[in-house]
Amino acid sequence: MKMNQFWIRILGIFGILGGLILFAGDMLLYYDPTSLSLKRNMGNASDFRIIASGVCALFATWFYMLGLGQVYYAFKTTKPIFRNGVLIFFGSILIAFGIVHGAFLAIATTSKLATEHNLDIKEAALLSEKINEILRLFVYPMVGILSILFISQVWKIKTLYPRWIIFFFPLIPFLIEDIVTKYLPGNIWIIIKGGYLNIILTIFFIASTKALWNIKESETNSE
Repeated sequence: MKMNQFWIRILGIFGILGGLILFAGDMLLYYDPTSLSLKRNMGNASDFRIIASGVCALFATWFYMLGLGQVYYAFKTTKPIFRNGVLIFFGSILIAFGIVHGAFLAIATTSKLATEHNLDIKEAALLSEKINEILRLFVYPMVGILSILFISQVWKIKTLYPRWIIFFFPLIPFLIEDIVTKYLPGNIWIIIKGGYLNIILTIFFIASTKALWNIKESETNSE
């Protein structure tokens, strides 16, 4: 596959846009300057915000998958088993982001109905939350496998990435989420906590694009 510097940059920008769009989708569900309860905020969200959040998930997933093309290209110098493994597992995780967001739409809808009919939000959203939790159980092992493939190859300098990209790989900020969000003030907490996963993916694609932005022409043409 031949790819010039322009398209490597464009794919990275698509990945960044995917993160920003799904972060916006998170905020449409969660953000309320007067409340720190994510579930109650979803219950108070307007129909438009819930629908728009769902549309964001669709476009963000498409853009994330385009962004993955940049990562796949950065692994062109690795063995096929590693390159294809990163493609399969990272792609599966990015698709799961959109699907899990859809499960949150179910939580938002049931929470909204509970709020409108004076029902217990916790009880009303119980089934939706259970579905969300089960979906996540399929994703966590993929994150582990992807992390081994990605970090090992980057550390061994088998890819076009510099080693510092490891610090921006989503696993590390994912593991320190509680530390990052624990002492944040109210309005900042709801923004960071509500959109955390898409924030760390946005940061990763920014770092990836930065790392490959000025990649040498010889590296883009060699196979």
